[in-house]
Amino acid sequence: MDLKKKIIYRSNYRGTKEMDKLLSSFVKKHIDTFNESELKLLCDFLDLDDENLYKFKQNKETTIKIKPNIITNLFKNFVFKE
Repeated sequence: MDLKKKIIYRSNYRGTKEMDKLLSSFVKKHIDTFNESELKLLCDFLDLDDENLYKFKQNKETTIKIKPNIITNLFKNFVFKE
C-alpha cells in the first residue's frame, strides 16, 4: 500500500535524530493495526512539526492545538525502547 510506504518514510526522515527514532518506532509498532481512516489520521499527525510533537509527547504546552484521537492517544502513551 502506497500510503503505508509514505508514512514509514516520513516517520524515518524527520529532521532530528530523536524524532526519527521515536516516530519510526511508533509507526513500526502500530502501522499494521490501523485501518484506512486511522492511516490518514497518522499521515496528518506526521505533518506536525517535531518541536510540537516532542512537547506533546512530554505533556508540555504546544504552540498548536493537537486534537485527541486514536493516533495522538497511542503516541502519548507510547514507550520508546531502543
